[in-house]
Amino acid sequence: MNIQFLSCFKTSMFALILLFISVITSTAQEKITYLHCGKLLDMNSSQVQSEVTIVIKNNLIDKIEKGYKQAPANAVLIDLKNKTVMPGFMDMHVHIESESNPNSYLEKYTLNEADRAFRAQNFGLKTLMAGFTTVRDLGGTGVNVAYRNAINQGLVTGPRIFTAEKSIATTGGHADPTNGGRRDLLGDPGPDLGVINSPEEGRKAVRQRYKNGADCIKITATGGVLSVAASGLNPQFFDDELEAIIQTAKDYGFHTAAHAHGAEGMKRAVIAGITSIEHGTYMTEEIMQLMKEKGTYYVPTISAGQFVGQKAKIAGFYPKVVALKAAAIGPQIQSTFAKAYKAGVKIAFGTDSGVSLHGDNADEFILMAEAGMPAYEAIKSATVTTAQLLDLSDKLGTISAGKWADIVAVEGDPLQNISILKNVRFVMKDGVVYKNE
Repeated sequence: MNIQFLSCFKTSMFALILLFISVITSTAQEKITYLHCGKLLDMNSSQVQSEVTIVIKNNLIDKIEKGYKQAPANAVLIDLKNKTVMPGFMDMHVHIESESNPNSYLEKYTLNEADRAFRAQNFGLKTLMAGFTTVRDLGGTGVNVAYRNAINQGLVTGPRIFTAEKSIATTGGHADPTNGGRRDLLGDPGPDLGVINSPEEGRKAVRQRYKNGADCIKITATGGVLSVAASGLNPQFFDDELEAIIQTAKDYGFHTAAHAHGAEGMKRAVIAGITSIEHGTYMTEEIMQLMKEKGTYYVPTISAGQFVGQKAKIAGFYPKVVALKAAAIGPQIQSTFAKAYKAGVKIAFGTDSGVSLHGDNADEFILMAEAGMPAYEAIKSATVTTAQLLDLSDKLGTISAGKWADIVAVEGDPLQNISILKNVRFVMKDGVVYKNE
């Protein structure tokens, strides 16, 4: 009996020691950060709070308290008393692998995947340092998936990425990767490269994106500005193709985005149940009403419109067929945005950076304000509304207990001067500080 008692006692003591070590180790590993915020725009309301402490444990916001609370000895204290603090911004339309330049059309034949990967890292870093902690990448070569994975694994630095991997197009349509190439190089790309010509191929293209690691689906519902093709407006999918793609995407848990400039292709995509319309240049009042009825988001990308309109004036920056479309379509987007906002369409922030320059994402705030959107609503479009579009309102969009610690700060009051959002001084993503000036 004594031997058995001693054996049980030793076992129990050993278990207690292990538990104690586990608790001590867990406590030691917990990272606690206190932010003393001079002003806080938490996006739960339009009211700016003064003298607030945000407590962060590991990557989550633990609590928000009035006043400057004393940080415990095991916490990191960051002084943001002279700044306005907000949730990290989100951009719902970027192309993280590339950036417009006069050699863009040649680069698809000269750059290797490794070249694109290094460039993506540079572009992603610029985006994060500008205060955009989350982006939706709407089409590249597949390097975007590898870059997202590398960020998630902590191998490189960049924003949180949700990517469509490769856009889905029709033969010769916007996002057919062989447009503008020499005839013997064109081939006949199919669903594996995101080119489809039937409902069946549409389903296969979605499933291929799933297999390749995409987070969402992007289609090119109409012609585009930068593709080497004559029309930027014509519809490029039939109704049954759109329905097959969107239904298959829903089955796989994907939301969907439609590049669209022309009205007919845009209307078809909205009726078929697309999640968001990108660009929307020639959106009609009928389409706006349909979008309101169906809850479709509008991602305007005014920045890209302004950029291509300006570059179209520079001889040789774009091929002639592209320059003609850029000059006509680009400048229209801002006025379409103004009408859509006034009509009550849901606006989610997006720039099309990669067409415009990475790191200049906050220019969109200024362009939205110029078109009549109040500063608070513009910021909301890049925080609360974008979180809703991604179906991540429980994790992102506001500074609230339990959400991911994505936080940015600026000097001054952005509700009075929205242009100061171009000069973000503090960036935290997932509880990690990447910038603190």
